[in-house]
Amino acid sequence: MPDHAPAPDRHLRFEASDTPPLPLTAGLGLQFAILAIAGIVLTPAIVVRAADGSDAYLAWAVFAAAAISGVSTILQAVRFGRIGAGYVLLMGTSGAFIAVCVTALADGGPGLLATLVVASSLFQFLLAAKLSLFRRLFTPTVAGTVVMLIAVSVMPLIFDMVAASPEGAAAASAPVSALVAVGVIVVIALKARGSLRLWAPVIGIVVGSVIAAFFGLYDFDRIADAGWIGLPDGGWPGFDFTFGSEFWILLPGFVFATLIGAIETIGDSVAIQRVSWRRPRAVDYRAVQGAVAADGTGNLLSGLAGTVPNTTYSMSISVTELTGVAARRVGVAIGAAFIVMAFVPKALAAVMAVPDAVVAAYATILLAMLFVTGMQIVIADATDYRKGLIAGFSFWIGVGFQNGVIFPDYLEDFAGGFLENGMTAGGLTAIVLTLFTEITQKRPQRLRCELAASSLPQIRVFSGRFADRSGWSRAMADRLDAVTEEALLTLIDVDRPAGAGEGRTLRLTASKQDGSALLEFVAAASGENIEDRLAVLDSHRVERPVERDLSLRMLQHHAASVHHQQYHEVDIVTVRVDVPDPRMLTEA
Repeated sequence: MPDHAPAPDRHLRFEASDTPPLPLTAGLGLQFAILAIAGIVLTPAIVVRAADGSDAYLAWAVFAAAAISGVSTILQAVRFGRIGAGYVLLMGTSGAFIAVCVTALADGGPGLLATLVVASSLFQFLLAAKLSLFRRLFTPTVAGTVVMLIAVSVMPLIFDMVAASPEGAAAASAPVSALVAVGVIVVIALKARGSLRLWAPVIGIVVGSVIAAFFGLYDFDRIADAGWIGLPDGGWPGFDFTFGSEFWILLPGFVFATLIGAIETIGDSVAIQRVSWRRPRAVDYRAVQGAVAADGTGNLLSGLAGTVPNTTYSMSISVTELTGVAARRVGVAIGAAFIVMAFVPKALAAVMAVPDAVVAAYATILLAMLFVTGMQIVIADATDYRKGLIAGFSFWIGVGFQNGVIFPDYLEDFAGGFLENGMTAGGLTAIVLTLFTEITQKRPQRLRCELAASSLPQIRVFSGRFADRSGWSRAMADRLDAVTEEALLTLIDVDRPAGAGEGRTLRLTASKQDGSALLEFVAAASGENIEDRLAVLDSHRVERPVERDLSLRMLQHHAASVHHQQYHEVDIVTVRVDVPDPRMLTEA
């Protein structure tokens, strides 16, 4: 497939497949790890302290969380088999599990928590393996809405951290430190050129920390008291295999939190693909499946180690856009830095000593960029008013629950308070509305046949009957006939070796939506993405197209839109065909 010029709006210095210099790779890996390690450590600390856990278990939980976050981040970047996205996706402890983890620790201790985390992680492996079956629920509209609501859910906490000065410090200490950090990052990111832009986050945090040190906010004692190398005093907590009533009562809550984390991972893995290439590409859902599987692997390892579950960090997308570096080897460097930090208590202490206001200042920029990314995902998928309505309504439902203004007297304690989180409430709303839209549509017409040119007469009869039942004219019937033929030939792929397609089955469904025809071709997984091949055709002026592109050009001519979703097990090509304009036919 020929290349074409990079899109002018993609300011990537290194895309996913590039190999940046080793010093830059190591520097960026350390930079990203420093920015993320505080969040990784904070979540288990909140859980253990809220459940009145021991200091020994807290030390173990923090160590295990940092080490497993490193392993799973490397796994996301290098893609081991079907596990991993193949992109820079930071992995860290998940805030979605805080409530259920606190309850598990309080009711049954670390052993019960470990058992529940392992059990719930198995659902993510199932979701990753069968993601194509759930494609109508976990759509880009749902994922983009969840990504936007991540910012909405976290921003109130971030603003509190920016404004709150520690007891005994000057009232202006935290706001001034945060303002300086934000100002430095924004100015460098907007005006700097070359490699200086890559270091905007670190420079801003260092300058903000220096200002904070003048106010006495930087905790030097924490660093002095920490050791250089070693393991925590607390050991592995083990499992609770009694499977008592506490386990079965809490398991649904853990499964639900796992589902929310999976939706976030789907959204992040879709978004990171959009910012990791200079030339826009179709979303590779095999990478999405890999991201969810790596997320499940991280949760499984977390349960085995007896710490809180992890998930992808959405800051991956924002940092990639901010720095312009999406190379996979940076993800390996980040994971390695996490692992090193886990075994170097003084390194963890140095990061944790950065004042909350400075960390929150940088998080404000990341979340603002993340919100825009989620909005772009929704807009790209909102091809009709239904998806726009689902996204808009679900978003504001999430905002309402996050701010406690939607029937607080009745829903405050519902389902253990899950709906108090805007991401949870809005994400569930988007899923329910998407499911309602699917089950209330008119039953589509279906055909099952062999994916071969010999099936063309059978497919033509099917498309003709579909046009007659829909009440369409002969012109529309001819257009459907042309589209089904060219789509079939494109899926067969004339460049495949002889006999390579034998035994492949094609499932064709046809439905009428908003006056147009929606055709879905489902076949066993094959090669290139049709959307990417169409993009190449659009980017070049070829006087004599090659043979394999003839069907693509005809398909592009007759179809209103073509979308190709590639999963490990199936290819799904969705084609929308509009009714021909009678005026155009008359002029012709």
